[in-house]
Amino acid sequence: MSELTHAKAFSNVCVITIDCTCSSEFGDSLTADTIPIHYGVMNTVVMTREVTPGKYLDALLEGSYVRVSDLPGTRNAAKLAASRASARGDIMHVSKGLYFKGRRTRYGIATPSPEDVALEVVGRRGVGPAGVSAARALGLTTQVPAVQELATLARVPAGVPGVRFTRRNNIERVDLTYLEIAVLEVLRDWRFLVDGGWVSLVTAVASRVESGDVRPDAIAVAARREHHVEVKTSVRDLLAAVNGSGPGSVVTR
Repeated sequence: MSELTHAKAFSNVCVITIDCTCSSEFGDSLTADTIPIHYGVMNTVVMTREVTPGKYLDALLEGSYVRVSDLPGTRNAAKLAASRASARGDIMHVSKGLYFKGRRTRYGIATPSPEDVALEVVGRRGVGPAGVSAARALGLTTQVPAVQELATLARVPAGVPGVRFTRRNNIERVDLTYLEIAVLEVLRDWRFLVDGGWVSLVTAVASRVESGDVRPDAIAVAARREHHVEVKTSVRDLLAAVNGSGPGSVVTR
C-alpha cells in the first residue's frame, strides 16, 4: 500500500512526504521457505524554485525599467547580475542603480528618451515640463530646447543626462497632470515662450480643456499657492478667456 500522507507548499519550496508500507503475515501456516514481510519507508522530496537576479532579468519584458534594489537575492548578487547583463547588451544602464531593457530592432536596441528616464527616476506625480519644453508640450512653439526641462516637487536628482530639473515648492501641484503643470510653467514667461502670443495660448488651453486633458478648477486651486506673481494673475485671466468671459479671449496682450 502506498499512501500520500503529507504535503506542504511554500512560496518558493514544495515539500512532499510519501509513506510507503507493505506487509504480509501468514501466522502459523508459514512454511520453511516463507517469511513474514513488514517494512516502512518514509521519503521526503524537496523541490525549490528560487528566482535568481539573472533569471529575473532574463524574464524582464522589453521596454521595462528595473532597479538593482528591486532584484532578488543579495545586494552584491543583484549588482553583479545587472553588470553582466549590461555587458552582454541585454539591458542598459540609464541612471544610478537603474537599468532599461530595450526592444531589439533591425537597427539595434531601442533606447528610452532622456525625459522618459527622468520621469522614471523622480516619478510622475507633481512633475511636468518647464520652460521651452512646456511650450512644446502644449504645441505653442517651434523652438527646440537644448535639454529637456522638467519641474518637480521632489529633490532634484543628479546623473540624468539631457535633462535639467527645476524644483517647485507648491504642494498643490502634486495632483496636477503633466499638461496642467505645463500651463503653469508657460505662464511664468509666456511672452517669450509662446510663438503666437496670448491668443494662441488661450486657444491651445481651451482645446485641452475641451478634450479633458486640462482641468480649469485644478489649475485655479494650484495657482493660489504659486510663488510667482505673474502666474497667479495670468491664470485668472487665462481661465476667464477660456470661458469666454475675459478680455484675453479676443484681445492680444
